Amino acid sequence: MTGLFDLGGKRAFVTGGSRGLGREMALALAHAGADIALVARPSSALEETATAIRALGRTVWALEADIGNPEATETACHHALDTIGTFDILINNVGGRRVNIATEDLDLATWRGMMDLNLTSTYLCSRILGKAMIAAGKGGRIINIASINAMVAGKGIGGRHYEAAKAAVLQFTRTLAVDWAPHGITANVICPGIFATEPNLKWQRSNPEIIEGIVANIPMGTMGDPKDIGALALYLASDSARFMTGASLVIDGGYTCV
Repeated sequence: MTGLFDLGGKRAFVTGGSRGLGREMALALAHAGADIALVARPSSALEETATAIRALGRTVWALEADIGNPEATETACHHALDTIGTFDILINNVGGRRVNIATEDLDLATWRGMMDLNLTSTYLCSRILGKAMIAAGKGGRIINIASINAMVAGKGIGGRHYEAAKAAVLQFTRTLAVDWAPHGITANVICPGIFATEPNLKWQRSNPEIIEGIVANIPMGTMGDPKDIGALALYLASDSARFMTGASLVIDGGYTCV
């Protein structure tokens, strides 16, 4: 079984990799043998995750950057290529709703900032690192993290930039799948439901009615554990998924079934 998901000798670039879903995906890839570039805003969590990866015997690069800032994103990607080299795997994980504001009250600056966080970051990392994958001629794996809100609107919550951006991420990924298949590069989307990440636990404390309403409609009756997503990312990153591209994989405890 180990050979089916062996990532020995591979390098992965993971945005938002210091905590939550990004951390668990980075750890899953590291367990399978990949060396990891973790990209996140400066925090103690970034070094803690890097330390956990080093303990697995992997090489790790902790890159401090605000991926919600397009200029910082471009700088981080080019710096990584110049100092580390090309990457075999790209996980565009950074994102979030962050604000609960009705559309009629959502100002343009906030809309643009959140679109940069959730959509432009995915475009820039894919363009820069994907171009390097093409030039290297060895194929590659791109895994974009969207959301079930790419397909269904969240109830009782504002910040509809999130639904808009994640739906665009889903379709953008399909275009990458079509355009880059001749280069041996696959592009797939993971669409998580609600997971017990730090931002969602914060929402649970400040807006318990929203989280309770979502969980009440999950057939499995609970939020997902961030560890649940690691194995899915590992599959998509491995050669076992070589014939899967342009797919959107939902992991939501059955929420979108009802």
